[in-house]
Amino acid sequence: MVRAMGPKRETKVRSERDGDPSVAFAITSTSKDGTTPPPWVVRADAASRTYVGSSEVCDIALVDPHISRRHAALLVTPRGLELEDLDSTNGTFVNGLRTLRAILVGGETIALGDHTLRVAKATTAVPPEPAGIVRFGTVLGASLPMRRLYPLCKRIASSDVPLLIEGETGTGKEVLAESIHAASARASGPFVVFDCTTVSPTLLEATLFGHEKGAFTGAVSARPGVFELADGGTLFIDEIGDLDTSLQAKLLRALQSSQVQRIGASRWTRTNVRIISATRRDLEREIQLGRFRDDLYFRLVVARIELPPLRQRRDDVPLLARAFWNALGGAASDYSSAILAGREDYPWPGNVRELHNFVAHRLALGDLADAPACRDDATNVPALSAAAPATTAEDVMSRVIRERVAFARAREQVIVEFERRYTDWVLAEHGGNVTKAAEACGISRRYFYVMRSRIGA
Repeated sequence: MVRAMGPKRETKVRSERDGDPSVAFAITSTSKDGTTPPPWVVRADAASRTYVGSSEVCDIALVDPHISRRHAALLVTPRGLELEDLDSTNGTFVNGLRTLRAILVGGETIALGDHTLRVAKATTAVPPEPAGIVRFGTVLGASLPMRRLYPLCKRIASSDVPLLIEGETGTGKEVLAESIHAASARASGPFVVFDCTTVSPTLLEATLFGHEKGAFTGAVSARPGVFELADGGTLFIDEIGDLDTSLQAKLLRALQSSQVQRIGASRWTRTNVRIISATRRDLEREIQLGRFRDDLYFRLVVARIELPPLRQRRDDVPLLARAFWNALGGAASDYSSAILAGREDYPWPGNVRELHNFVAHRLALGDLADAPACRDDATNVPALSAAAPATTAEDVMSRVIRERVAFARAREQVIVEFERRYTDWVLAEHGGNVTKAAEACGISRRYFYVMRSRIGA
């Protein structure tokens, strides 16, 4: 599968999905007071979306009380510059019309708050082709969006600054965090994970900072917190957007002073920890809603990586599926691209985690994974009675069309009738011997039984 991602394949992916790498868009801004800063350039080879807003960490930062902290996002696509309003308070207007999402080709004006942005198409020098690597540590992916991330990941790993990883659930944020730790100067130190969603609210502070014996009911012995456990290494705080607001100030103090105080202790303990945090939430939005401290946010987002969802890197699906198959103990000779048949356009809403579970399901159940009871659409599979009168395939097709049966159900009914007639014939050909009949069909004996049970035979 890696061979398919060679230079020719990469060129195809780039031209079909990422557009001409020399294409860029120049964004100029004018405010009501006439201030015009230098233009920003949004390039086709950007590792992630370009954010527009009033937050200091936005790529296009505009000082304007009427603009949301993370107001809109820009991304160069083959069709043009994609503009997306990020649920802003006062809206985004293109050529005077309020817009949630639009494709811009140059010459448009974008109004947001008291600012007017003008879009112009530009051409820049073609950037060097991203290296043909397919992984960074244990993060796997040969698609162009992932290969653009690897140089940034390598640079961040060589530094010691706090990092925020953004991305949907299941995109592999923890895997990336551990890979960055393994590539850093702290690799010999511990990598400690603290998930804000899995710890009881009453134990959050004790888990973060530790506690002394007798500090509260049940504290039968002293225990260090995750800051002390990660001393000399990396502390990965997962889903930091879910951290209770009452603890955010204490976390900020720990980050600023590099010291923690256990519950019930009178002294402070100095720690040497690199912080990598991750979130599925829009923290800029959480700040606007008063659910996240902006001063803590600025401490966490010295560097930022946005992991793309799997639907935006479909070329990685076969590569990941094969890797998961091998990692789960499947024989390389047993793997087939047919495992992904019918899922070429599936959006994988659970991202890489869902794909991993899908491969594990196929590996565990084999041909049984195709049985109706093991499929997500099992409730849509019709059950035909064994007593149903024999019909021809033409009769079934005529009936489902006449009765206007829904497509999925109609297809299943036609397939079931085909399987009934085919297996009846092949069994008769082999004197009722199931093993020989299954071999003649080119399927396993187990799946042959599944088909016969499904059709009520």
